[in-house]
Amino acid sequence: MVAMLSPQDAWNRLEAHLQPCATELLARRRALGRVLAAPVRATLDVPAADVSAMDGFAVAGPPGEPLPVAGRIVAGDAPGRVLAVGTALRIMTGAPIPAGADRVLPVEVAKLDDQGRVLFSTGGEPGDHIRRRGEIVRAGAPLVAAGTWLTPGTLAVLATHGLGELPVVGLPRVAVLVTGDEVVPPDQQPAPGQLRDSHGDFLLAAVGELGHTVVHHGIAPDDPAALRDRMVAALAESDILLTTGGVSMGELDHVETVLAELDFEALVTAVAVQPGKPFVAARRADGKWVFGLPGNPASVMVSFWLFVRPVLRRLAGSPDGFWHGALAARLAAAAPGAGPRDRFLPASVQTLAGELWVTPHPPRGSHDLDAYGRGTALLRIPAGAVPAAVGAACEILPLVDWRLGGGVP
Repeated sequence: MVAMLSPQDAWNRLEAHLQPCATELLARRRALGRVLAAPVRATLDVPAADVSAMDGFAVAGPPGEPLPVAGRIVAGDAPGRVLAVGTALRIMTGAPIPAGADRVLPVEVAKLDDQGRVLFSTGGEPGDHIRRRGEIVRAGAPLVAAGTWLTPGTLAVLATHGLGELPVVGLPRVAVLVTGDEVVPPDQQPAPGQLRDSHGDFLLAAVGELGHTVVHHGIAPDDPAALRDRMVAALAESDILLTTGGVSMGELDHVETVLAELDFEALVTAVAVQPGKPFVAARRADGKWVFGLPGNPASVMVSFWLFVRPVLRRLAGSPDGFWHGALAARLAAAAPGAGPRDRFLPASVQTLAGELWVTPHPPRGSHDLDAYGRGTALLRIPAGAVPAAVGAACEILPLVDWRLGGGVP
């Protein structure tokens, strides 16, 4: 039996066993949100030639007299045009600079006379409005570093270099198994004493949001043999199994016993957090993980956000950890204190004058799914803290993108 740990100590025990998954090749257009596993080099010079940065006229030197316009160059034309002495060439943005030209004078400073010659109000300087070959990157130079999170912008850069497949960090397969004789599927009418499964939908969405493949393996009864069979089947198809319920000290809590039978080492069995104290993290020699989340909805959510989510991100190659990415904020409403454990409350967030303001939603207990379901951030109240007034400093962990309607209602 592992003693109750501080949240940071619990994370330290997990972190010691976390290594990114093996590399896989993925089509570029499927790689959004993944982490690059190996560095990528440029395949061409960008720009590929000296090109114009403006619509205007390519000239040699500062023209003092009107110049005849000897032709036009547009984007997509092959390089190789030559500027004849004493002439100008009309040129479009992105078009290759002709040999002999040393500057581009934009259309804003040009005027055509009735003989079709162009006169300029300024002569400019050498190099004006010319994008030089390779000024962004040279072929063979480092382009994107290993460990880079692939954003839409990064994928655009890689597309420019014709990279169709990318080496990315793999994602572990995740399974979900809910336990409890009292739990029925969401689409079933519960009998007296029963309740619908909310854990499955939360975990499917929360894991799926990270890009992982996740499969719900249904609801296991409070029977050790049946639970063992269901866990074995789920682990055969996954790298990580998330269970809910069965991790407290009750007569029907069998998860830890079954894990020991399946040769899992329990790294964590209890954490000094509220809600979420009974939390099991176990690992086997073959690298498979089981996270035994508590049975109450708030405890499932908080345990996932504090520990399981950062584990999944670390395995996928992203930096994360307990309370990693927390932000400083101020209270928009009073917050309660905390007992001997760190307390985590659901909260909503809004931005006022460049500061984050947080409205806590104090729950009625770890069964208060409504309060935690409305939260767009997790507010941390340190162990032993006294109640805090409006305006007090606080720390929050983002749970959603607040720009998508996640502010204070």
